Amino acid sequence: MAFPSLVRVIDLETTGQAPPQHGVCEIGWQDVALGDDGTWTLAGDGGAMFVNPGRTIPPVTQAIHHILDAEVADAPYWHDCARPILDPWPRRIALAAHRADFEMKFCTPALTHGADWICTWKCALRLWPESPSFSNQVLRYWRRPHGLDHARGLPAHRAFPDAYVTAHHVRDMLNQASAAQLIEWSNLPGLLPRVRNGPERGRDWRDLEDETLSAFAADRDPDVRYTAQQEQIRRRGGDDYDRTPAQGALL
Repeated sequence: MAFPSLVRVIDLETTGQAPPQHGVCEIGWQDVALGDDGTWTLAGDGGAMFVNPGRTIPPVTQAIHHILDAEVADAPYWHDCARPILDPWPRRIALAAHRADFEMKFCTPALTHGADWICTWKCALRLWPESPSFSNQVLRYWRRPHGLDHARGLPAHRAFPDAYVTAHHVRDMLNQASAAQLIEWSNLPGLLPRVRNGPERGRDWRDLEDETLSAFAADRDPDVRYTAQQEQIRRRGGDDYDRTPAQGALL
């Protein structure tokens, strides 16, 4: 039996930023599949599951996702429930998340069977650099993806609604660039379309003076440093960092 190419989009709600001090308290997912006509579409109903994080949820994170300790007290623990969700059958070609570096802290290679990842934040920087911002929700309202049910994508900062919104970005990205290209971009630091902090905020990198650019190329932020270095390479006659993807093979 032939199975469709599948990307599983996930979103986690947690007790904090850094495991093992913090744990997962909810996971949501939504699949995106390649159709017979060669286009990617949302597939299935998706889902969500509470997870017992093994510790109390701090008020500062409860204020974001509003998940109560009582709601997760009888839920399964992360290592007891994660693998079937992160590594479904038919086998997905990649996992995807918005700012996937966060999900990857909790979704270790042992739990994902060594999955490749697509980061919709990093890919949006390349594909849609004109966006006023690159959060999941700003992209939602700036792009207004076709078919996105407004109510189904709410409330924000809950696992399934966020995964559902992100899946629409993944669908549109896969219909604009190959999965291999999205994975490649996701493995690199973010290529920022504009300076995002400081007195140069909002300026195009190509308009910066060489001295200013050199300072950014030594910045502690890996995305800032990478972007500045790419502009330095361009100025030295290297390949231009074209943000417009060429259509290619799906994998």
